[in-house]
Amino acid sequence: MTPASNGQATIIRTERGLTIGGTPITLYDVMDYVMSQYPPKFIQGLFELTQEQIMAALAYIEANRATVEAEYQMVLKEAEKLRQYYEEKNRDLIARLATQPPKPGQEAVRAKLQAAKAKFESRP
Repeated sequence: MTPASNGQATIIRTERGLTIGGTPITLYDVMDYVMSQYPPKFIQGLFELTQEQIMAALAYIEANRATVEAEYQMVLKEAEKLRQYYEEKNRDLIARLATQPPKPGQEAVRAKLQAAKAKFESRP
């Protein structure tokens, strides 16, 4: 789809994939929230989109559901491969950093982060 000349929000294909015209936001970003059934108003606010932009994105997704979902699945697989690659590549560095004592004055911040991490990991 090419940009419209009448000022309407459009969906364009860039090197990053299907993108909301005039933004760096891809439909795959939006799909994360669509698939989790977030309301359009929430998605609009989250990405700071105009009403026109969110409606164009949702209409495009609905009209091209099979294609967009197939591309979305490919994006998710690629993201998982990258996550695994960097996790493996940085495993030694992360382990080394984890053993270092906190810098002076950061004990309270570190304790707060550890508590938040423990709470997050204990969720079902």
